[in-house]
Amino acid sequence: MYLTAEKKQEIFKTSSISQKSTDTGSAESQIGLFTDRIQHLTLHLQNNKKDFSTKMGLLRLVGKRRRMLDYLSEKDINRYRAIIAKLGIRK
Repeated sequence: MYLTAEKKQEIFKTSSISQKSTDTGSAESQIGLFTDRIQHLTLHLQNNKKDFSTKMGLLRLVGKRRRMLDYLSEKDINRYRAIIAKLGIRK
């Protein structure tokens, strides 16, 4: 896969509120991982426009991230605002 263990630990450390690389289950960590994968697949699809199976995977991943963000906004709005500001997901 395109991610090494060190890269994943870095994503978990930068996207999490607790700033621990072992915090892999929090919503912020998962959203950070989804965002990194979405960016990677977007770059792939810019070069390979007819890769429809990757496009479907990208759309599923965006839906997963959207559901996770919806959950976080219902659970704790401050954490939601912090993660969208940190990752630059929305305007």
